[in-house]
Amino acid sequence: MNGNFKPCGLPLLIGSLPVDDHLLAIKLVLEYTPEIPLWVQLPVFREEGMIAQFLPGLPGLAEEEGKFFINTSGLNFDDDITEFYEEYISVIEGEKELDDTRFVLTPETAKGFFIFTEKIKDLPVKPKAVKCQITGPVTLATSVSDSEGKAIFYNEDVRDAVVKLVALKAGWQVRRLSEFKVPVIIFFDEAALAGFGSSAFIGISPHEVVVCFEEVIDAVHKEGGLAGIHVCSNADWSVILESSADIVSFDAYSYFDKFILYSDHIRKFIESGRMIAWGIVPTLRPEDIEKENADSLVENWKKKAKMLEPLGFDLRAVLSQSFITPSCGTGSLGIDLATKVLSLTREVSQILRKELF
Repeated sequence: MNGNFKPCGLPLLIGSLPVDDHLLAIKLVLEYTPEIPLWVQLPVFREEGMIAQFLPGLPGLAEEEGKFFINTSGLNFDDDITEFYEEYISVIEGEKELDDTRFVLTPETAKGFFIFTEKIKDLPVKPKAVKCQITGPVTLATSVSDSEGKAIFYNEDVRDAVVKLVALKAGWQVRRLSEFKVPVIIFFDEAALAGFGSSAFIGISPHEVVVCFEEVIDAVHKEGGLAGIHVCSNADWSVILESSADIVSFDAYSYFDKFILYSDHIRKFIESGRMIAWGIVPTLRPEDIEKENADSLVENWKKKAKMLEPLGFDLRAVLSQSFITPSCGTGSLGIDLATKVLSLTREVSQILRKELF
């Protein structure tokens, strides 16, 4: 289905918007990025927070004083984790339909997904691709604690359950969206990778991170989807660029100087036909959004993309394997600034495509 899909500078959004109406959210998406629309997360609703939205289904999931944790010391935890793996195996071996399991999104926590699928059916023009997203396994497993207050990433059994839950929920999204007969893109949001290598991640090896990545990416590939890894700050880009991800998504506005340090990895990544999502439209600081315009961001992108010329890629070649995106989601912004981000993303894409193709 994905064939030799090339983004050719098309605009793409990251995931969240600061509104409380899913119909309004999809209206904005279809207005600004109709070529590759996506379902939207609305973090104004607690159940649609980046972590909370994808936790349901984990064994031992509990809540105390408004905070989720995995109750590894609970009397039923061993039974819970056994049931989890029994259900997982029944899906993998084809004994149980994925739709009838814990490994799916539900309207209670992902209302936007279901509204999105209904709206896509009625579009007069078929999109070039569709996008979905999920919190990545490393971020999910380092953001939730066990009964002792320790990140569940350090519990191998629970970490493995997180990876398998994310893998099947990602695969399920791709399977559902594949019904529209266009390429399906899914981004794994890995905000936690910004802290990789710091004291907060003591004891976590690159190999462990890679193992997490490969299992979830493989689940996407098995369903015919394209897998992206999104990090909205700095990271050890070698771990991501050496993975089997099809797309790397980064904050090109603020962190390109760090990204380009991995030039050999970038060259191999692009040469293999894979794609870069340039977060060239700022979202982190309101003052940056206010001061920029489409022309200034076009020039910013060109200046940075030209730094790939010594690697053997001219601007046209780079854009052919690039998406133009905001640096991150806009869920924490005011609606005026968020709308400007959407508008700038579309305008920058239009200008670059007109100039280079």
